[in-house]
Amino acid sequence: MRPLDGIKVIALEHAIAAPFCTRQLADLGARVIKIERPGAGDFARAYDARVNGMSSHFVWTNRSKESLTLDLKQDAAQSVLHDLLADADVLVQNLAPGAADRLGLSYEVLSARYPRIIVCGISGYGPDGPYRDKKAYDLLIQSESGFLSVTGSPEASAKAGCSIADIAAGMYAYTNILSALIQRGKTGKGSRIDISMLECMVEWMGFPLYYAVDDQTPPPRAGAAHATIFPYGPFETGDGKTVMLGLQNEREWKIFCDKVLEQPALAEDARFASNPKRLENRDALRAIIREVFMRLSAPQLVSRLDAVGIANANLNEMHDVWQHAQLAARERWANVATPNGTIKAPIPPGMPSASAAFAPRMDPIPALGQHTDAILTELGRTSAQIEALHAAQVV
Repeated sequence: MRPLDGIKVIALEHAIAAPFCTRQLADLGARVIKIERPGAGDFARAYDARVNGMSSHFVWTNRSKESLTLDLKQDAAQSVLHDLLADADVLVQNLAPGAADRLGLSYEVLSARYPRIIVCGISGYGPDGPYRDKKAYDLLIQSESGFLSVTGSPEASAKAGCSIADIAAGMYAYTNILSALIQRGKTGKGSRIDISMLECMVEWMGFPLYYAVDDQTPPPRAGAAHATIFPYGPFETGDGKTVMLGLQNEREWKIFCDKVLEQPALAEDARFASNPKRLENRDALRAIIREVFMRLSAPQLVSRLDAVGIANANLNEMHDVWQHAQLAARERWANVATPNGTIKAPIPPGMPSASAAFAPRMDPIPALGQHTDAILTELGRTSAQIEALHAAQVV
């Protein structure tokens, strides 16, 4: 038995934030019915065609769901939707600002009809305030939250290479829904959850925010290096590869000088006697480190660092991650069916491997509208009624 077996989730979702939330609910066993526009579906289906002709974004965030096509602007579709909501536990939506309310899907309306329902809305800026109606995409929220101001090189800011604002919002929606289910178990009542992408990203900006408190200077953009700790970041080796190195305290600094650089006296050099000093003199220290590292290959350097417990990592590309020895050893990959063939997918963090007695849920990725007729039949629609809904382009 999975933790959310028996939980029914209705998802009016598109793009990444809400689908990422509901996919994780599905991972835990929830039944997720994804409502999509007839003919087109979630526009993330068309972002690219990298995975056997399917979108990488859609494949990532939509496994283990059922796809129901429904034109919510038609009265007949509203009837189907409310039949679904009658025994639903959760409604998740990331429609345009105000769209859910116009469809009669506000928490106030739904809770009066379905007292146990949990309604989670995900938006860029929240359901009120001066920014409520602004469009919000991942990159725009990265910018608005200050993330771009501390990310990139000294010469230019850079966005994150994945959709971190969407991911942050999806994660907070997911955890708040789990909390709301626990609360409902105590009170018997549902609740309203409002997730703002901006607020999620601002929470993640806690270190830079506090670093700049009381009008102090914000942390500088430092590329792949740490903005406020040195040495901490990428260093080239003699074979043309790059090793990420991280020192956290003075004990490690002394070990690094003695055992890695083989220059124990360097630990007593006044220019590098503390982290603030090392930051101040980072160019001089980088030159010393580089001179040693360029005599070593990446494997030799990693071996030397591992031997004395100095944190390090390879600068992997995506192809390296697919072949990562640690993930393979821990059996962290599973096969997932799709409309275009089987693909590999990483098993969700915290869940057991595919060979364990309790197998994680890794069900197929749905084709657009794949489950429409089955769901309508389950709701009591006859074959003739289903044909009529198709003819009217309700589904």
